[in-house]
Amino acid sequence: MELQWSLVQAVGDKTATVLAKELDLHTVEDLLRYYPRRYIERGELTELASLREDEHVTVLARVKTAQVRESRGGGRRSSKRLEVMVTDGTSDVQLVFFNQNWRHRDLQPGRVGMFAGKVGTFRRQRQLAHPEYQMAPEGVDDLQEAAQAFADEIIPVYPSTKRMASWRIQRCVRVVLDQLGDVPDPLPAGVRAARNLLGLGETFHAIHRPADMRSAYQARDRLRFEEAFVLQAELARRRASTAALLAQPRLATPGGVLEALDAQLPFELTAGQREVGEVIAADLAAAHPMHRLLQGEVGAGKTVVALRAMLSVIDAGGQAALLAPTEVLAQQHHRSLMGLLGSLGQRGMLGGSDIGTKVALVTGSMSAAARREALLDIGVGDAGIVVGTHALLEERVQFFDLGLVVVDEQHRFGVEQRAALAAKSRDGTRPHVLVMTATPIPRTVAMTVFGDLEISTLTEVPAGRAEVTTHVVPALEKPRFLERAWERAGEEAAAGRGVYIVCPRIGDEDDASMLAIADGMAAEAGAGMGDDDGSGGDDPDRADDRRRPMAVVDLAETLRAGPLAGVETEILHGRLPPDAKEAAMRRFVSGAAPVLLATTVVEVGVDVPTASMMVIMDADRFGVSQLHQLRGRIGRGSLPGVCLLVTEAPPGSPARERLEAVAATRDGFELARVDLEHRREGDVLGAAQSGRRSSLRFLKVIRDEDVIRAARDAAADVVAADPELREHPELAAAIDAVLAAQDEDYIDKG
Repeated sequence: MELQWSLVQAVGDKTATVLAKELDLHTVEDLLRYYPRRYIERGELTELASLREDEHVTVLARVKTAQVRESRGGGRRSSKRLEVMVTDGTSDVQLVFFNQNWRHRDLQPGRVGMFAGKVGTFRRQRQLAHPEYQMAPEGVDDLQEAAQAFADEIIPVYPSTKRMASWRIQRCVRVVLDQLGDVPDPLPAGVRAARNLLGLGETFHAIHRPADMRSAYQARDRLRFEEAFVLQAELARRRASTAALLAQPRLATPGGVLEALDAQLPFELTAGQREVGEVIAADLAAAHPMHRLLQGEVGAGKTVVALRAMLSVIDAGGQAALLAPTEVLAQQHHRSLMGLLGSLGQRGMLGGSDIGTKVALVTGSMSAAARREALLDIGVGDAGIVVGTHALLEERVQFFDLGLVVVDEQHRFGVEQRAALAAKSRDGTRPHVLVMTATPIPRTVAMTVFGDLEISTLTEVPAGRAEVTTHVVPALEKPRFLERAWERAGEEAAAGRGVYIVCPRIGDEDDASMLAIADGMAAEAGAGMGDDDGSGGDDPDRADDRRRPMAVVDLAETLRAGPLAGVETEILHGRLPPDAKEAAMRRFVSGAAPVLLATTVVEVGVDVPTASMMVIMDADRFGVSQLHQLRGRIGRGSLPGVCLLVTEAPPGSPARERLEAVAATRDGFELARVDLEHRREGDVLGAAQSGRRSSLRFLKVIRDEDVIRAARDAAADVVAADPELREHPELAAAIDAVLAAQDEDYIDKG
């Protein structure tokens, strides 16, 4: 049977329609790759006590009691309901059927069956309403006997829905397995043999119809390695493709602007900054384009490293572009670079250095006159450094000789956007690319998500940076703590220091979808994808009765009229006009308005050395890494800082535990690991952005470092011998399937 055949040919039109609608399964391969969540072994008792509300479950249990009850409505109408209590010998769950009392014939006390439905609660009793069921033959009244009666093999339990119970999925899989012949295998025979892995056909049989648990574990091992291998093979192809491209070598010249900058820097570069700088300089001197990821702790000095790389290119006669995701961040970068360069960034201006350069800013909100001047400077090469937002991608922005592209917080840009800027070089060469991120990335994630980039890491924080302490403020349990927080904010403002107050919502919107964006723990891969507001994703602690998230506009009114009355306060969010954003930041930086109420628009890049306090409202609605980034906005100078995580999450809840983890350490790499261990693999790789299932079912990028390393080595050997994968069409097809499912977004980060 062909894996890409429609399920209609395998299981019939009616069942195929349900599989497509309920589970998004359309082909034979879709069904075979819909793996069991767990298995019921012979003699295993189902633990009803472990059932969770709103979960679709399949349980094995014995009928304890069954009775029909009648209730009267208005007039002469009445309804009957069948209430059945089933047990696993330890706990009970109630089954309820309305106006289906004929089912009483099947559900007699003592009978054993498998029951599938959605767990609910009624009057404190866990309940399955209108569950599907399959009864064991009469006379089988023991659960162990029932498990044997249902199947001679271990029983697979699949993620199920109301219309497609686990055993129905199992029957469909059995129909397909019985017709399955030879299966094209994406793992080359040599790779399988070297690791003693099952073939794909054997794997499908072992994962869906295991003779014993050892067989199931062997199948999982094979599928785990396959997932890693397919990803690493594509990343190896990308590395090989990049190595084949041509780039203009950019060697810094003695006596240039880079040496002048180093001579005037008011601080000493860290050993890490110097080491990474040397590695980047070697990359820039090569005849093929650099593709390097620069990651580092908050405040580790990535901007200085990037600036020195840009000046190397300028000294070699080229230009550099710095692409930022928001206007606020682009303007901040422009100010920071001008501050570091001083007269070296003012060539052609009064007091400017003759060996310096110009730093141009290009944003969508610029006036026509300012844009024309900037475009002219860029086109003739006078502007050696160009800072901008997506506006840099416009066709009218033409560079004289683009040699280096620096992408800040690269996860906020799509593949096409990055490619559009890289295509602006001349003479058929490609510019060098330096990607920066302030979100720490554990090594295994980096190997998987950024495997086509070389990786450099800054772990040191420059000397002189102040200590920042973090505390959880339980607003409901200890309201006095929150009152004291506002008092402290007033004291910091009175002392001439800056205070950030961050909320997950803007507050001037009525659209319910805006609440959905703000209401939830941030999935970091998609967090802050826009210019402004809050975090997105699924919050495991969310309850229907949670209040609306705290909003900037609402809180500003409350504070101005109450605890911060008389303190100059500005608001900042992504829906403000660009000139209003710039004005708000200017007043905050200068100290004219010492309090800034903002959304996560201040999450990255904003650098105010006088800021000493960060208050994050509804902190449990943000992700761990996002909280770490926000905290990084303070303590950037010599002033000690304090970060307060305000929450109503109860003690012991997962949300509260996340906040306690943030308060316990400032090690971003440790926090990234903690965060990713509690998130779906699809979130790690960006599947949440595409709205599809993650292609990773068994590989855990935090846990499976050995598997990923082995797959990377094996894939590199295969691709080196067969770069176009002409001798491995099954592998090429598997890669194409992954790319199509994920829109290439999670794998193409370069």
